Amino acid sequence: MANQRRKPVFLLSILTILLVACVGLVVSYLWINSEVTAQFGEPSSNLSLTQRVVYPLELFINREALVSPADPIGEEQPFVIGQGESISLVCIRLEEAGLIHDAELFRIYLVYSGLDRQLQSGQYLLSSAMTPIQIVAEFLNPIPRDAVISILPGWRIEEVAVNVASSSLEITAETFTYLAYNPTADMLAFLPETDVVSLEGFLYPGSYIIPREANLETIFEVILTEFSENLDQSLLDGFSRQGLSITDAVALASIIEKEAVVDEEKPLIASVLFNRLAEGIRLETDPTVQYALGFQEETGSWWKAPLATADLSVESPYNTYQVFGLPPTPIANPDSSSLRAVAFPAETPYFFFRAACDGSGRHNFAITYQEHLDNACE
Repeated sequence: MANQRRKPVFLLSILTILLVACVGLVVSYLWINSEVTAQFGEPSSNLSLTQRVVYPLELFINREALVSPADPIGEEQPFVIGQGESISLVCIRLEEAGLIHDAELFRIYLVYSGLDRQLQSGQYLLSSAMTPIQIVAEFLNPIPRDAVISILPGWRIEEVAVNVASSSLEITAETFTYLAYNPTADMLAFLPETDVVSLEGFLYPGSYIIPREANLETIFEVILTEFSENLDQSLLDGFSRQGLSITDAVALASIIEKEAVVDEEKPLIASVLFNRLAEGIRLETDPTVQYALGFQEETGSWWKAPLATADLSVESPYNTYQVFGLPPTPIANPDSSSLRAVAFPAETPYFFFRAACDGSGRHNFAITYQEHLDNACE
């Protein structure tokens, strides 16, 4: 009888302990929720039930990480959020860039706060000395402090102008294009040669952080200075050995830039062009014809591909199927590997090259025209 009386008492004690523990957990969770809300704001109404339970705990446990920089002495760097880019990918790229410590924690904060739906695509200037909370605030600012201008290898002036016009700078594509084709003496002072008639080829590829208040002349100064600073003495000596002025070297490099898909082939393509020039043979390169043809309304491209046979007869000083030697100016902006291919070409007996038939982007090279014909795809 005594054991039977103790059993209900024991069960009641267990239930009481469990009840007290549950109440304690609820009180603790409510307290954690209030602390997270006080520090990070109200949770988004779009959270699922699981997210409402788990995310406040994650933020509470890792709250110090969200208010601490990844590197207190980190330098600024450009960061671009692409149109339609997923939040998860943005967070991963931030971690890879060293701007935050934990991509998943950053994503949780964005989703918890509902800020994942407010981030705007665009170009930003961030630093690992900023806390994750400060980085989010920067993303929510529709007017960044600086603009980021990107120039891709192989772009011609008009393509660069579109990128400039789409930045937060108040400069139109038309204004940029006009001045690039008609540079002032002050602009040319930033180039190693001042007899340049157009800036085609001298807009050095890369990303440029430009203050939003900068005028167009300042933008060109930054870009042209970058070009000059990347012409080291070895390049200049290489151009000189080939008997080329800087302008002619850039013109040749611009053709190589448009012809090559694989960087390691650039010295080989350079050798073909040098061999043809040495023998007085027309270069006969498609990119010069594409440049001469200009903008294609039907495709919205500056580079017509494929070319028709009739295109090879277009009357233009840039059409190297019709004229001998180099085009009067470069046709695009070459990168450093194309410039180095001109300074240090391969030594080969080749006079021809054409795209390989395997879709690799590589080329087959030939000494004779018959070999060149034999390399054609069936």
